[in-house]
Amino acid sequence: MQALDWTVLIGTLAAIVGYGTWKTRGSKNSEDYIRGGSTTKWWTIGLSVMATQASAITFLSTTGQAFSDGMGFVQFYFGVPIAMVIICMVFIPLYHKLKVYTAYEFLEDRFDLKTRSLTATLFLIQRGLAAGITIFAPAIILSIVLGWNLITLNIIIGILVIIYTVSGGTKAVSVTQKQQMFVIFAGMFAAFFITLDLIPDDVSFTQALDIAGASGKMEVLDFSFDLDNRYTVWTGIIGGSFLALSYFGTDQSQVQRYLSGKSVKEMRWGMMFNGLLKVPMQFFILLVGIMVFVFYQFNPAPLNFIDASTEKVLASEYSAEYKTLQEKQAKLFEQKKKVSLQLAKSYNDADKKQLLRLDSIEKSYRAESKYLIKRTIDAEYSAEYDILKEEVAILEKNPESEAYKEKKAELKALFKEAAKDNETNDRDYMFISFILKYLPHGLIGLLLAVILSAAMSSTASEINALATITSMDLYKRNQVKEKDDAHYVKATKLFTLGWGILAIIIACFASLAENLIQLVNIIGSIFYGNVLGIFLLAFFVKKVKGNAVFTAALITQILIVGIWYIDIMPFLWLNLVGCVLVMFIAMIIQSTEKKVV
Repeated sequence: MQALDWTVLIGTLAAIVGYGTWKTRGSKNSEDYIRGGSTTKWWTIGLSVMATQASAITFLSTTGQAFSDGMGFVQFYFGVPIAMVIICMVFIPLYHKLKVYTAYEFLEDRFDLKTRSLTATLFLIQRGLAAGITIFAPAIILSIVLGWNLITLNIIIGILVIIYTVSGGTKAVSVTQKQQMFVIFAGMFAAFFITLDLIPDDVSFTQALDIAGASGKMEVLDFSFDLDNRYTVWTGIIGGSFLALSYFGTDQSQVQRYLSGKSVKEMRWGMMFNGLLKVPMQFFILLVGIMVFVFYQFNPAPLNFIDASTEKVLASEYSAEYKTLQEKQAKLFEQKKKVSLQLAKSYNDADKKQLLRLDSIEKSYRAESKYLIKRTIDAEYSAEYDILKEEVAILEKNPESEAYKEKKAELKALFKEAAKDNETNDRDYMFISFILKYLPHGLIGLLLAVILSAAMSSTASEINALATITSMDLYKRNQVKEKDDAHYVKATKLFTLGWGILAIIIACFASLAENLIQLVNIIGSIFYGNVLGIFLLAFFVKKVKGNAVFTAALITQILIVGIWYIDIMPFLWLNLVGCVLVMFIAMIIQSTEKKVV
């Protein structure tokens, strides 16, 4: 980081916070503060909705996902356009007609207060956790890569968001998100074209795609029905549609973005804008990760992208083993570079198979490096590893034997478990490491501004929504005596401050999962299906009443948590299962109640 990077970073963030605070000063009533005055244009709605979902995790984790596993993750978003059409046809006209401040107001009219309060509480739990993660994700990565203090970073990001969100409410969030999305798009396009420029001149863009394809990174579509595979066309279209429908249709952090629209037409255009651009945007972000992968076919890559963890293991008793792995990696790189150049000149099956084989070997080296780092920080793993390694060495004389395959699988499982540790799992660090080592100064500052802007945009939407739900669905609705409008604006500001502080606290105590973008979507999938089912019952099944829905929602949430815990299906299917379960159980309970009567 040089002076130019600091100037770009600080200047960009200060301009966004300052503009948002100045532009929305003086929001004195609930209509302005919570619904943004209902004056927002469609392009602002569309960009605001995209910015809410596009957290720092999107850019750090999605690029790392592409680098590690390829383009298949884009299938996760295939359900978004379908969900947008349904939301435009059903949800938006109803919300606009009722003039609601929150999505959950409708549930009290349709069912009762306890169902509204339960659904609002489910939202507060899952979105409250997510708000902490959206702060923590960039903070922990920047703290390790740049050497900044993690707690300080959490507090800085949180305070920046709190300043303009408390000051201007929903309008401030929408206004600043337009600027943040501009910074995000500019930064990602710059990163893409500069990465292309860093690839050897005699390797064209199409040849770069061929090299990525030879390593299995360009397999976009998977039509299999394998439940062990998280990302297929079917999980994306079916599970993804239910997740997107629940997220964009019932999650207040999104609903609040389009409730600020000037008219139903503006709201619909904004949501269709999001639906049309979401898949291409995610495809492009994944493609950036793919280009970084190709870059590392011609430039040496570290075994682990977390420099601090590499330094630890090299200073430990496992230094010799790690250095041996590094030497193997260096020799493998020379082979990969040679084959990649050959493949670029003349694409053929023999070189393709060879590159795929070399990529598989490199993955095994990376997995073992993670384990050595894990051994460094957790000595209890050593004994089990040593025994397995010795058994594999003895059995590898007969690689086709079942005993060898079994021990090799155990070793692989051990590596996989070690990879979940926050000091070994480097997938989310790949892109920021590449930025700092290879991109020009000035652009480094801009891309750090991209990461922090994305964290701010999603966190601002979340604490804005959390405060609105707390104020309107819980505090105001359960007040014994009605207060004036100014009181609820002040209360919402205090709740915004409170949720912002809580998000910072959660961020300070969070820890990395196997992949951050998966963690956020897993948290959502545990709750969203249940919530969506409640709304679908409210919209379409008139015979079901409040008591049946309330009981069914409690039972469903317990079952979904249990299904997720025992891990019997990909998390995306939890959205469909949760939705179907709550509707089925509610109708059964309602039917039973009628018979008893």
